[in-house]
Amino acid sequence: MEMNAGRRAARAQYGRRAGRRAASTDTMTTEGNAYGEAVRAVRAGELDADEAADQLIDQMTVEEVLGLLDGDSPRLLLPLIPILHGRRPFVAGAVSRLGIPGIRFSDGARGVVIGACTAFPVTIARAATWDPLLEERVGLAIGLETRARGANYSASVCVNLLRHPAWGRAQECYGEDPVLTGRMGSALTRGVRVHAMACVKHFALNSMENERFEVDVSVDEHALHEVYLPHFKAVLEAGADSVMSSYNRVRGEYMDVNRALLTGVLRNEWGFSGFVTSDWVFGTHDAVVSIQAGMDVEMPLRLLRARDLPTALRRGDVARATVLRSARRILRTGVLHAATREVARPSAALIASPAHRALARQVAEESIVLLKNETSGAAPLLPLAPTIRHLAVIGRLAPRANLGDHGSSRVRPPSAVSPLRGLREALPSVRITTASGTNERAAAAVAAAAETAIVVVGLDQHDEGESVVTGGVDVGVLGREFGSGFLRRPLIGLAHLASRFVRGGDRSSLNLRPSDVRLIRTVVAANPRTIVVLIGGSAILTEAWRDRVPALLLAWYGGMEGGRALANVLTGGAEPGGRLPFVLPTDAAHLPSFDRAAKSVIYDDKWGQRRLDGEGHAPAFPFGFGLGYTTIEHRLLDHRFDDSGGSADVLVTNTGDREGSTVVQIYAADVSIRRPVAQLLGFQKVKLQPGVETTVRITLDAGPTLQRDPATRRWSTRAGDWAVLAAQHSPASWADARQLRHAEKSIDEESASDGRPT
Repeated sequence: MEMNAGRRAARAQYGRRAGRRAASTDTMTTEGNAYGEAVRAVRAGELDADEAADQLIDQMTVEEVLGLLDGDSPRLLLPLIPILHGRRPFVAGAVSRLGIPGIRFSDGARGVVIGACTAFPVTIARAATWDPLLEERVGLAIGLETRARGANYSASVCVNLLRHPAWGRAQECYGEDPVLTGRMGSALTRGVRVHAMACVKHFALNSMENERFEVDVSVDEHALHEVYLPHFKAVLEAGADSVMSSYNRVRGEYMDVNRALLTGVLRNEWGFSGFVTSDWVFGTHDAVVSIQAGMDVEMPLRLLRARDLPTALRRGDVARATVLRSARRILRTGVLHAATREVARPSAALIASPAHRALARQVAEESIVLLKNETSGAAPLLPLAPTIRHLAVIGRLAPRANLGDHGSSRVRPPSAVSPLRGLREALPSVRITTASGTNERAAAAVAAAAETAIVVVGLDQHDEGESVVTGGVDVGVLGREFGSGFLRRPLIGLAHLASRFVRGGDRSSLNLRPSDVRLIRTVVAANPRTIVVLIGGSAILTEAWRDRVPALLLAWYGGMEGGRALANVLTGGAEPGGRLPFVLPTDAAHLPSFDRAAKSVIYDDKWGQRRLDGEGHAPAFPFGFGLGYTTIEHRLLDHRFDDSGGSADVLVTNTGDREGSTVVQIYAADVSIRRPVAQLLGFQKVKLQPGVETTVRITLDAGPTLQRDPATRRWSTRAGDWAVLAAQHSPASWADARQLRHAEKSIDEESASDGRPT
C-alpha cells in the first residue's frame, strides 16, 4: 500500500529527527528521543501507530527487538518477586538507547499494588454495585495511581466467570453472569486506560486455583463462544490494550501455545491488534511455539525466550517475520496509548487522597447486599434505631480491616478501617461492648446485655485467595539444569509440599467455619435482635442458621474504607446498594461439582443460577437479589429488540418514605421448555427520592439469545419461544413475561397477536 507524498515526507523528517536525538539521550522519558518523537508524531497525526512502530524497529538491533518479547529482569530475581512486586513496576522491553519505556507492569484488581495506595473493595464487591459508571470512576483512580507509581500497564481487569464460588480467586472477578461481567469489565477498562494501558485476564477458562498450572479444560463450541468468551470480547471492544493468557490448558493445549484461541479467535475472529502477555513465570511453556501461537511477551523475567529465541532465530526455527509481528504489536500499542492518554502525569499526592478514599467508601456502601431484614417491634431491625444506647459487636473479624487475599492483587493502603472502628466513629455516644467469640459463654453475656448485637463472621486470606505456591509447576523454565536431572524431582516435590502450607487457594467448603456457626447460634439465643455481617469473596451457605437471624448483610472485603461504609449502612446514613452478582444456593450440591485437585474438568453452560433454574432448585437468594431501606416498584412499558440488541423502557417508582435505589434487570428465556433458564440482557441502577417515579431506558445485549455456527462463525437467533420481563432479581416465574419481539413489530401488533397485556 503506497503512502501519499505528505505522509512519506513526515516519515522521512521523523526518521532524521529521531536519529539525531537518539545518539545523545539515555533517558526513559518520552521527550527528546526516538520513542518520544514517535509518540509526538502519532499525536499530531503525522504517522499512524503502525508506521511509528516500524520506524522504531528500523532503528533497533536484533538483540533489542528480541528483548521486547520477555521481561527485563534476570531469572535470579524469581525468589524476590513477592517482595519486588509491591515495590516497583516490573519492566519488559525497555530500550533506553531509544527512550522506549517498555511495559511497566502493575497489578491492580482492587487498587495499585506498588507502595501504599488506595485499597478499593474487591472486584466481586464492585460487581455487586451493578453500576458501570461507578466502576469506570474506580478504573480512572486505579489508572491514575498506576501512572503516579511509575507504571504504564495495569493488569486490573479480571473477567473470568465465577463458575463455582469455591474458586479461590472468586473475589477478583465480577460474578457468574457474562453480561454483567462484560459491562463492568468494560467500564473498568475505559477508566484505567485514561492513564495506563489496560490488560484483561486470564484468557481463558481460568476458574480454579489449586491446579491452575496443570488442569485441562474441555469445553464445547457452544459453551466456549456463547458463555465463556463474550465478556472478553466486550472488554476488548471497550479498548483493552492487552490480554494476559492463563496458566491452564484448554482442549489439551496450554494457553500460551493455544493458537486456536490466541490467533484463531483473538486475532482472526475478533480483530484484536494489541499484544498478549503470559501469566507470570510458569505461563510460558515453549519459546518458539508460544510466539508462533500469538503470545507476544513472556512475563516477567528473562527465562525461556531469552534462552531459546536467539538460537531459534539464527537457525530459522522461528521466522523473522513472526518475531517482528510481535514486536510491532508491542510498540504499536505502547506508542498509541502514550499518544492518546492524558498528557499530564498525575502527582503522587493523589494516591490514597481524600477523593479516592471517598470513592472507595462510596463503592463499599453501594456494594453491601442486604439479604434479610425482619421487623422487630414496630420497624425493621435495620437501619439501627437512632435511640440505641448499647450495642454489642462480636466476632474475630470485627476489629480487623479484612481487605482480601494476600496474592498478586494485594493492596497495602496507608490505613484501613475495621467494622468495629467504623461503628465507634459513627456512634460516639453509644456504648459498644465487644467479644472475640472464641469464648461463646462470654459472647452470649455481652450480647444479652446489649439492645442489639452485631456478629461479624466470614472468611479471610487463609480461607480463599490466590495460591502463590502450587504443586505442578514446570520448573524447567528456570533453566535446562532444572528441566531434567537430579534437581527436577526435588524441586517439584518441594513445590507440592509448600503448596499445602501457603495461604489461600480454592475453598474446601462453602460453609462458614464451624466456630462461626456456633457463635451465631449462641448470640441469637442470647439476643434475638441480632444482625449478622458476612465477610468474604463469594457465596457462603446460610442454611444452618439463617432462619434464626432477623437481619443479614453481605459486606465482602470492603477495602480501606469498608468499616466506615458498613457503619454508615447499618446506621442508615447510606442505603445498602448491593445486589448479588451470583446465586446463593441452599445446597452446594445444586452447583456444578468442584474438585480442587482435578487435572481435567469439563466446562458446560450449566452453573450458578442457570443450573438451579434448569434443575428446578429454589435458591436461598437468587442472582441479582438485594433489599433496600425503601420500597421500589417497576413496570415494563415497552421494548425493542433484534439480533443486534435493543432497549427496554421501564417505569420505576419509589413507593417508600426515604431515598433509595434499585437495579432494574431485564431477563429473557425460552419459555417453550419445561424449566425456562433466565438470561440477563441488561440492567440499570436507579436512585429515587420518596414518591418519585421515572422512566429509564435500558440497553439490551442480544448475545444471550444468539448462537454461533462453528463452521461459518456466523451468529443467528437461538431457536425457541423467547419471552422478556423486567425484574429486581432473577425471576422465579415467567407467567407475566412478554414475547421478545423484534424491532419491526410494534407493541399494538403484539397485543393483537398474543393477547398479552401491555
